[in-house]
Amino acid sequence: MRKSPAFYLASAVTGLALSVLTAAIPAQAQTAADAALDLANMLDGAGGGVSGDAYLSALEDAADAGQPMAMWQLGTMYENGEGVAKDPAKAFGYFAQIANQHADAAPRGVESDIVAQSFVKMGDYYRKGVPDAGIPADIERSHALLLHAATYFGDADAQYRVGLLYLQPEGLGVNPLQSARWFSLAARKGHCLAQARLGDMLFNGMDGIEAQPIEGLMWLNLSHTRCSGTSDQAQVAELLKRASSQARPEDRANAEALALSIAPQFADF
Repeated sequence: MRKSPAFYLASAVTGLALSVLTAAIPAQAQTAADAALDLANMLDGAGGGVSGDAYLSALEDAADAGQPMAMWQLGTMYENGEGVAKDPAKAFGYFAQIANQHADAAPRGVESDIVAQSFVKMGDYYRKGVPDAGIPADIERSHALLLHAATYFGDADAQYRVGLLYLQPEGLGVNPLQSARWFSLAARKGHCLAQARLGDMLFNGMDGIEAQPIEGLMWLNLSHTRCSGTSDQAQVAELLKRASSQARPEDRANAEALALSIAPQFADF
C-alpha cells in the first residue's frame, strides 16, 4: 500500500457542521480507507469528545458536500451495523455515489483506494442483488465493476478477485493463464492471498503453466510472512506446508533465499 495524504473530519462547536480539512494521514494509516477507520476510532465515544449523533450528522453533512471519505465511512457503517442499524440499501447507496461520481478519478490520487474499493463493493452487491434497494442480481455488471477497479485503478484486491473469477466456470470462464496473470499483478503489490494462489499455481503447474517449484515456493514463503497474524494465515500455511513436503530440499533452500532477497520490496505496501 502506498502512503499518501488524506482528509480528516475535524469537529467544530456544537450546532456547526464538521468541515473537511486537508491533513497528513496518521503514521498508522497508509491509505484513505485506513484514515477513515482511524478517524472513526479517534472520534468514537468520549475519547473523541463527539457524540454518536453528532458524528453521524457531521458525516452526513460531509457526504452531502461530496466528500468520498465521509461517504465511505457511512457506507461501511451501514454495511456492518456499526453505530447505526444495519442497512444494505443505504450502504449500497453510499458506495454507488462514490463510484458514480469518481469513476474517472486519478488512479493514483489521494482517495483512489476508496473509489476502487467502492467499485469492488458495488460488484459484491450486484452479484447477490439488493432487494431492499430494488437492485436485482446482475453478474455481468458485477464483473464489469470489478474489472474497472482492477484495470483502471490497479487495485490489488480487485485484481486478486479477477484472478479467482478466471478459475470459476460461472465466473469469467476457466483460464489458468489469465488467472495467473491477475494473481501476479496483485502479488507484486503485496497482496498475500494473491501471492499464495500464484505460488500454488506455479509450484504445481496447470494447463499452459509449466511447474516452477522454486518460484512457486518463493511466493508461498512471501505470502506466509505477509499473511501472518491475519485470518488468512491458516490457509496460506497449509498451502506452504503441502508444497514444502513435496519439494526437494535444495528447491526449498533456494526458494527461501530468494524470498528473503525479495521481501524488502514489499515492506512499504
